[in-house]
Amino acid sequence: MRRCPMSQLLPRPLTPCLPWLRASLAVMLLVWLGGCAGLPEHVERPESRSLADVAGTPLGQLAAARRPSAVAADVSGYALVDSPNMAYSSRLALTQQARRTLDIQYYAIHADASTRELLREVRAAAARGVRVRILLDDFNSTGRNALVMRMAFLPNVEMRMYNPLPGGRGSTVLRAVRSLHDFRRMQHRMHNKLYIADNAWGITGGRNLGDAYFGTAEGSNFVDMDVLAAGPVVRQMSASFDQYWNNPLAYPVQSLISADELQVLREQLLHPAAAANGADAGNAPHPEAAGATAPAADPPPALPDPLDLAALRLIWAPGTFIVDKPFKLVPELNDTFTEDTVVDGMLSLMRDARREALIVSPYFVPGAEMMKVFADMVHRGVRVRVLTNSLASNDAPLAHVGYARYREQLIRLGVELYEMRALRTQHLDRTVFGSGGGGSKASLHSKIFIIDGRIISIGSMNLDLRSQLQNTEVALVIRSATLSRLATERIEDTFDDSAWKMEMTPEGRLLWRAPPQALFEDAHGEPDASWALRFILGILGPLAPDELL
Repeated sequence: MRRCPMSQLLPRPLTPCLPWLRASLAVMLLVWLGGCAGLPEHVERPESRSLADVAGTPLGQLAAARRPSAVAADVSGYALVDSPNMAYSSRLALTQQARRTLDIQYYAIHADASTRELLREVRAAAARGVRVRILLDDFNSTGRNALVMRMAFLPNVEMRMYNPLPGGRGSTVLRAVRSLHDFRRMQHRMHNKLYIADNAWGITGGRNLGDAYFGTAEGSNFVDMDVLAAGPVVRQMSASFDQYWNNPLAYPVQSLISADELQVLREQLLHPAAAANGADAGNAPHPEAAGATAPAADPPPALPDPLDLAALRLIWAPGTFIVDKPFKLVPELNDTFTEDTVVDGMLSLMRDARREALIVSPYFVPGAEMMKVFADMVHRGVRVRVLTNSLASNDAPLAHVGYARYREQLIRLGVELYEMRALRTQHLDRTVFGSGGGGSKASLHSKIFIIDGRIISIGSMNLDLRSQLQNTEVALVIRSATLSRLATERIEDTFDDSAWKMEMTPEGRLLWRAPPQALFEDAHGEPDASWALRFILGILGPLAPDELL
């Protein structure tokens, strides 16, 4: 479950089980009648800011040493993070080499094996005196994932939850039910992704933290791309982090849940039978001793060594970090919120395109305004190519229904539309964008815009109404023909061997056209997706408005 709230509550294929349905409705009714817990009031949020003396750290000195003498002072260095190994090794390198500060901001941090190992290094950084600030959207922090919040009780670590929901941490669904009285606010989520060390080097892009983003998950792994930056643009990223960290919507973990409550939850997850019988969990080790995430059920995965930042090829170019304002998440202000959003910025880039726009958006629900932008581009002779998920590769199938409403119209406009196949691979670093997983299904998760082969944007936003209206998003916009070419080559590799091109037959039917040299064939009717999934989405899809998908 890695999509935003409405898609996360999509039920699994239904079976005729009336007793289960009656019991579920009874539980929901009891929760509703029991009232809705409120959020704490008068919460203390001590303000803090990013590191000012960037040059006084080894990472700052390394960034300065890597800068070519001929480039302007406001130019930064960039490297595409285009494989799961590099995604992990780059974050590991920043963590191990940080000496003063680590600022970590994500929509989701999953308590699984790869994240456990990365957070072990974060704890080690805090132990050697690094100030660690972790800012996490609250929605996914239930069950096992809630145990990540134990990081907040470690020395030198502060952790805040953004736009939290009231209620317990045992179940995402029950917390959502308890918040139905405030459904609009529940839909507004912080989707930003940042990993910054000493205000000198930073990573942003599409990835959250978890096995599926580092290519080690058993079932489905994400095809994703980040960008690693060094230099002045990182200070813009840090300023964005500070803006969210010091916002009233950011609640310190200690104001929401205690260490003892997290310990009880941990024991319930470790020993559910004993917890059900009322066994005492109070004698279990404190988070400082036991580790701050879920216990290791399996041996750690084979993860890469830290990236060699000194040897990494950096491409130096002008760049700007753009970010939505935190008040976008305040429902009472959202109707009158007039500042441009990150998605508005992407639409502006598209309006300025002269030759080509290449778009990668895993969740693609254009809406009327975006459709007008596409029509105008095609009318002006701009070649428009879009890569998105097929139904089978989409981890949020309900979002696919919103996209499917526009699919035929896009094709008739002249947009070149591609859907990624839910391919399987045995090679961790040899599938699209270098991502995927050993023997697992791949799901597109990259968010990339390339305009006229000279401007590239990599960030957290999808080209959909949820990103435009509901979530806060970030994007790093870089004016570099070299970076644009490297990313374009990776995307076109996907067109050549891992995606269908959508066409219309003379009879007016959709055709999924396989690439000429592909190992799969042309198809009709949502290829690789089960009949049950297609049936359920056919029923539920028309009921959901575009902005909630």
